[in-house]
Amino acid sequence: MIITSLETLRPAFQPNVCVVQLHTDLGLVGLGESFFHAPAVESYMHTAVAPLLVGMVDPTPEAVALLLAPYVGFQGGGVETRANGAIDIALWDLLGKRANLRVVDLLGGAVRKSVRIYNTCAGTGYVGGSSRQESANWGAEREGRYEDLRAFLTDPAALARELRDEGITGMKIWPFDTAAEKTRGAEISPADLDAGIHIVEEIRNAVGMDIDVMIELHGLWNMASAAKIIDALAPHRPYWVEDPVRADAVSALSDLRRGTNIPIAVGETCVGRRGFLPLLTSAAVDIVTVDVQWTGGLTEARKIASLADAFGVPVAPHDCTGPITLAACTHLTLSQPNGLLQETVRAFLRSWYPEVVKGMPVIENGQISLSDEPGLGVRLVDGFAERSDVDRRVTEA
Repeated sequence: MIITSLETLRPAFQPNVCVVQLHTDLGLVGLGESFFHAPAVESYMHTAVAPLLVGMVDPTPEAVALLLAPYVGFQGGGVETRANGAIDIALWDLLGKRANLRVVDLLGGAVRKSVRIYNTCAGTGYVGGSSRQESANWGAEREGRYEDLRAFLTDPAALARELRDEGITGMKIWPFDTAAEKTRGAEISPADLDAGIHIVEEIRNAVGMDIDVMIELHGLWNMASAAKIIDALAPHRPYWVEDPVRADAVSALSDLRRGTNIPIAVGETCVGRRGFLPLLTSAAVDIVTVDVQWTGGLTEARKIASLADAFGVPVAPHDCTGPITLAACTHLTLSQPNGLLQETVRAFLRSWYPEVVKGMPVIENGQISLSDEPGLGVRLVDGFAERSDVDRRVTEA
């Protein structure tokens, strides 16, 4: 099998997404995806990756991961790492299609048929305007069905009841982010603390403990402010508090974890085994929320999952990005003995994901499972690459 061309597709309706297709002389096509700064990722793929990959005979994920490992920037999830992650996912898809096996089978086989999901309460336009994690990029002004971010800010009780009635037993919200933007995380006022806690109280009053509530802090706070928020949350028994400080603030995370009984989840912005190892050896994390694509692909993510398992720590892969990455995450979570939960975004699943791919993992009764299709099991929607609102670029041999 020879890689004959590398193709990228960037849809205008979600400008952070860069879909990659690896075409081969066997007619097989591997599908991958990157999220954030899509034009820069696209440029890197065509100028740096394609000259190495196009024309390669029988490429394997492990060999290509070694080939593409950058000399600089390897400690962060920048453009190079995210591009390499997309390529890696596409190579696993190709490997599965060539072997006529699912990726989960190539990873050692499923240890469970399905796994519980939780809903990240984003809306249809979340992080769709720029590549910044800030309230101006939330799309919270939108109204309509599945605008879950607006809902958790304005009517969290109704949203919690709706999710519960749909069979979803976990929801993630970030009610303190706007407060962090006021002070750059240096401190939180009593009024802002109370406002965020009130949202959680409304959820608990509406559904009790029927839904697990995950609190996302996006690494925006300093240690003292994060501790204040965690202490205030404790009576409401959140399932976890995620990224209370930056993932590289290992000592602060370790101290925060020792000071609370609330599980601490960390990992979407942490990169590679060497990024996670200090968190694990310092007992700074209870749940690893690795992002399969941002950490460099399935090749690295499966090693992170195994490393976490050695420390008795479960993995709950992050995905608030794109449909191909969600498929890759599901294969990983179902294949790992320490796979705990899978993040999903119903607003994406029911709006723009179906514009990109068919064959998404099936979600029923709050559980996600895979089809019997080989590779990742997803394929581009017919005509997607030819759409007038999709930028297409191809590098051939």
